[in-house]
Amino acid sequence: MLKILDKYILKQYLGAFLLLLCLFIPIMITVHIAEKIGKILSKDVPFVEVMMYLLDFTIYFSNFLFPIFLFISTMFFTSKLANNTEIVAFLSSGVSYNRFLRPYIIGAVIVCVTALVFSTVFVPDAAAGFNEFQYKYFKSEREKQTSNVFRRISDNDYVYVSNYQSNRKMGFDFTLEHFEGNELEYKVYADRINFKDSIYTLSNYKKRILNENGETLITKARMDTIMNFDIDELTPSSYVAETLSYQKLLEFIETEESRGNASMNVYYVEKHKRTSIPVSALIFTIIAVAVSSVKKRGGMGVNLAIGLGIAMSYMFLDKVFGTIAEKSTTIEPWVAVWAPNIFFGIVAFILIRNARR
Repeated sequence: MLKILDKYILKQYLGAFLLLLCLFIPIMITVHIAEKIGKILSKDVPFVEVMMYLLDFTIYFSNFLFPIFLFISTMFFTSKLANNTEIVAFLSSGVSYNRFLRPYIIGAVIVCVTALVFSTVFVPDAAAGFNEFQYKYFKSEREKQTSNVFRRISDNDYVYVSNYQSNRKMGFDFTLEHFEGNELEYKVYADRINFKDSIYTLSNYKKRILNENGETLITKARMDTIMNFDIDELTPSSYVAETLSYQKLLEFIETEESRGNASMNVYYVEKHKRTSIPVSALIFTIIAVAVSSVKKRGGMGVNLAIGLGIAMSYMFLDKVFGTIAEKSTTIEPWVAVWAPNIFFGIVAFILIRNARR
C-alpha cells in the first residue's frame, strides 16, 4: 500500500522525468533539422515524409537516451528536496534510508517495464522508418554497399561476393560452393552477378565439377539461371535487427547463424541492448538518489555537474564497448554490452552504501 511519502516522491520522480522529456525532445528535433535541412530542401522531400521521419527520429532516439533523461531528472528533483531539507525531515521522522528509497525503486521499475513494452511495440517500426529515410535521402551509394559477404543459403550451398551493391542488385567476384556431406561436388565462379526479373545473370561464368575421374570445367561468357535464394538476403541491411520485435529478432539470429553470416555480433549486440538499456534506468536511479540526497555546499549546481559527468561517462563507455562488441572476435557480445551496467552497478552499490551512513 502506497503511503503519502511514496505518492509524493513517485509523483515528483515521474513528473520530473516527463517534463525533461518534453523539454529536450523539441531541442533534439530542432538541432537535427538544422543539420539536415540543406539535404531535405535540395532533394524536395515531401512534407508528410519529413513529419513522419521526425516522429520516427523522436521515438528512435528517446529509446536510447531515456536512461540519461531519467538520471538527470532524478538528480534535479532529489537535489531540490535536499536543499529544502525535506529529506532531513523524512529521515528525522524515523523513516529509514531504505524506506525513503522505496518509491524511487517503484518508479524505476515502472519506467523499465514501460521502456521494454515501448521498445517492443513502437521502436522497431520507428527504427525502420528512420533508417529507410536516412538511406533514401541522406546516405551515399557507397554507404549502401557491402564487402566480403559470405553466406550459407541452404544445408549444402554457400555463396560469397567480394562486393554487393543493393541498389543495383549486383555482386562482384561471385562464388557458389555445393557440398554433399563433407565433399565439395561443384563450384561456380563469376566475375559479376546481376538480378533482374527473377533471373540471375552471371558474367564470365565458370563451373568446376568434381567427380571420380577428376574434374570437369564448364565456361561461358554469360549465363542466365535461377537460384534458390533472394539476392537481397545475401546482406541484410545493417539496421535490420533494430526493426524486429524481440521474438522475431531471436528467429532472425537463428536463421543468420545457420547461413554463416560473418556480421552476427551486430545482431547479438542489438539483442542484449533490448534488456540492458531498461536495466540501466534502475541503476541510474540509485546513483542519482545516492549522489543528490545529501545537501552540498554549492547547491543543486554541484549535484547536476556530478550527474552530467556520470551520464557522459556512461555514454562514452556504452559507445566504446558497443563498438568492441561488434568488431571483436575474442570478447563475448553480452559481456561488452553489459560491461557499462556492471561497472555502474558497482558504483551504485558503493554510493548507496555510503549514503546510508
